[in-house]
Amino acid sequence: MFARLSEYIDGELDPAICTGIEDHVGDCPPCQAFLESLRRTVNLTRDLPDHELPEEMARDFIEAYRKVRESGDV
Repeated sequence: MFARLSEYIDGELDPAICTGIEDHVGDCPPCQAFLESLRRTVNLTRDLPDHELPEEMARDFIEAYRKVRESGDV
């Protein structure tokens, strides 16, 4: 569920998945706190200026992301 929360906050998930998240979070105080913290973080970072990543760092990030996706952990 944690892997999908950013998509949930951004309104990018299928409504059925949103319902499942809402059902769980409604009965889980630790998840409520985590979700609220994530929402606050997202709202704070939206106001930050965009910066270009150095090319090498961008490549490293993309490669690390691919490895995580291939492992099925996302």
